[in-house]
Amino acid sequence: MDSTTAEVLYFFPPFLRVYTDGRVERLAGTDVVPPSINSETGVSTKDVVIAPETGVSARLFKPISVNPEKRLPLLVYFHGGGFSLCSPYCSMYHNYITSLVLAGEIIAVSVDYRLAPENPLPAAYEDSWTALQWAVSHSNGQGSEPWLNDHADFRRVFVAGDSAGGNISHNLAVQAGVDALGGGVKLRGICLIHPYFGRKSEHDVGKVDGNISGGRPEEIPGVDNRWLYVCPTTSGFNDRRMNPAADERLWRLGCDKVLVCVAEKDVLRERGWFYYETLGKSGWNGEAVIMETEGEKHVFHLFEPSSERAVNLMTRIVSFINQEFVEDGSVSGLLLNHY
Repeated sequence: MDSTTAEVLYFFPPFLRVYTDGRVERLAGTDVVPPSINSETGVSTKDVVIAPETGVSARLFKPISVNPEKRLPLLVYFHGGGFSLCSPYCSMYHNYITSLVLAGEIIAVSVDYRLAPENPLPAAYEDSWTALQWAVSHSNGQGSEPWLNDHADFRRVFVAGDSAGGNISHNLAVQAGVDALGGGVKLRGICLIHPYFGRKSEHDVGKVDGNISGGRPEEIPGVDNRWLYVCPTTSGFNDRRMNPAADERLWRLGCDKVLVCVAEKDVLRERGWFYYETLGKSGWNGEAVIMETEGEKHVFHLFEPSSERAVNLMTRIVSFINQEFVEDGSVSGLLLNHY
């Protein structure tokens, strides 16, 4: 079929169109910022290929000024985009991770996993697990990447992500608790920023489908059409990858602490709260905090990174990585809950 006459088959406004001829048009997150060893930002970056057979790669971030006798926390980050958009190399995520690395004085591995619909789930989960295992394989100091061998503190390994990346982060932590990571490494914590999970019940009719799936009728009650599209083999509402309440392994979450970040005006807000509450009832023996940013929408911090509330959010994330939880002393614009 002539691409000029192809019709739109799926439209997830305002970011993704899929045409009847199979063409995928991504309307955001396709730009590429080149890596730089001695950037004026104060952070050096470089790209590495992790799994040539699948194309899994990552961008590494390191503060330029690093005390050779000091080990830094290691953050493995998974970008959002509904499992179908963006990369570590686009300006939005490159700039955000650069700022996070500089503010927190950490080493970061930002993972480029395969995207749907060309590579439906579970490809992104498999790629992300491969990348996490690759990162911790450097714990003996003999890995392929000198930055990790020389500077990462494998007693302080964190996983984080926003939106779909928050979902990935949770699922990796569960897998780490069940299967264990290599080299005796254990995740210190996970940070889920505006995470994308499923609905609280099969009878929920949320705003998510109306906003990101073009308002089409539901194909399976209680399941977002976006999820059905990126994961056509899903079992539905009780798919434990999207519904932590359906996962009997939740209590085995393989980390010591969890930070869940939600935003007051985010359509996914209630799902983040439901995750936090479900985790608290699961029997997991860890420490969790949920923080809510007032007056903001989904991933606002990526679109307005210099705003006061975005800076406050980053401050809390940096504190989560570098310190223990503090139950009081809330930052302006943030509401905290703790167990």
